[in-house]
Amino acid sequence: MTNPVRILVVGGGYVGMYTALHLQRRLKRQLAEGGAEITVVTPDPYMTYQPFLPEAAAGSISPRHVVVPLRRVLPRCRVVIGEADTIDHTERTVTVTTLATAEEGNGPVRMPYDELVLAPGSVSRTLPVPGLAEHGIGFKTVEEAIGLRNHVIEQMDIASSTRDPAVRDAALTFVFVGGGYAGVEALGELEDMARYASRYYHNIKAEDLKWILVEASDRILPEVGDEMGKYAVRELRGRNIDVRLNTRLNSVENRVAVLDDGARFPTRTLVWTAGVKPHPVLAASGLPLTARGRLDCTAQLAVADTAHAWAAGDAAAVPDLTADEKGKECAPNAQHAVRQAKVLAENIAASLAGQPLTDYRHKHAGSVASLGLHKGVAHVYGRKLKGFPAWAMHRAYHLSRVPTFNRKARVLAEWTLSGLFKREIVSLGSLEHPRAEFELAAGGEPPKPR
Repeated sequence: MTNPVRILVVGGGYVGMYTALHLQRRLKRQLAEGGAEITVVTPDPYMTYQPFLPEAAAGSISPRHVVVPLRRVLPRCRVVIGEADTIDHTERTVTVTTLATAEEGNGPVRMPYDELVLAPGSVSRTLPVPGLAEHGIGFKTVEEAIGLRNHVIEQMDIASSTRDPAVRDAALTFVFVGGGYAGVEALGELEDMARYASRYYHNIKAEDLKWILVEASDRILPEVGDEMGKYAVRELRGRNIDVRLNTRLNSVENRVAVLDDGARFPTRTLVWTAGVKPHPVLAASGLPLTARGRLDCTAQLAVADTAHAWAAGDAAAVPDLTADEKGKECAPNAQHAVRQAKVLAENIAASLAGQPLTDYRHKHAGSVASLGLHKGVAHVYGRKLKGFPAWAMHRAYHLSRVPTFNRKARVLAEWTLSGLFKREIVSLGSLEHPRAEFELAAGGEPPKPR
């Protein structure tokens, strides 16, 4: 080991931020005396609290309150904005493309380390569906959530102003692929928002909007159990949402969603939330991976058969010691990620001090999901809730989990104000092209619409 000990955290999401946060507390004296350095490499200068993305898309929460600025939370850590490209654990280096190197056209920089924490998270798992790359919209970042909100309102503006019935029908048809948390919660919140917004259009009624949920399996929201999943289907269908189970998307070429059951839906909106896959940097790490591409880890959150390498969260296959079934892994969700990060930081500190490591052990407490304003499902500690009680539990749970008191207070204030005043239904799609008006005034070409 060098002096100071260099700890490199790849990723600034749940695991990356919380691991660095706990490490700077556990190693406070070493950091102050120069005996340790913590560096966090992340593409964004903030951590996104993803469970709040649907509410941000619906306008219930401001986008800036869905993210946590890393430099404020991690004052004793060095935060480097960039992408980790490759990992050479033999040489203990990571090649990183930073904002500066990308701007200057230079090659990536090599960052040495003594202890490596891999928490790059996951990326959207796409399939070779014709037209998906051209017309699909993701829902994994705050930028995508706000972009989708603007897009939905813009489609209503298009439908209100066009005289072409085919354009109107396509503009008012919204297809969501994937029946997990992201897809169901995003659809539920946006359908609520659009139904409310329709009252302000003289020629659009709520029943004119067509919402379609496509799920390849035989149920949605498997995390809340079979009974609550069936209730969620009934609730969505009761709102005239077309829920299609055991159905796949075959194509979305020419803005026509073609399903494998033969249905065809001309649409200008296709939201893809059909799962995630491990970050590509794992494949370039040379570290042991499972068949699904996740890092093979021990219960102590160390990479198997590899010294000085640690991982947790979406990137790691961690054995679930509380499961009855042998060989079962912890689910890659936020509930495990936050708790794993604390154990991971404690084990790194213990390893540096030559102390024994602790096994990660947490029994899954349950799940909550929102289906829109005042509607939800929950299965927590064996108790099943639906409707308003589940929605209230959903909000209370995530308010307790969002990092920092500052964010908790701001989110609570916004929820309170949104309950007292009417929804905001303004589209700020022009923010995606902030220089468009100036470029046009200067004689340039206007940006092409999506």
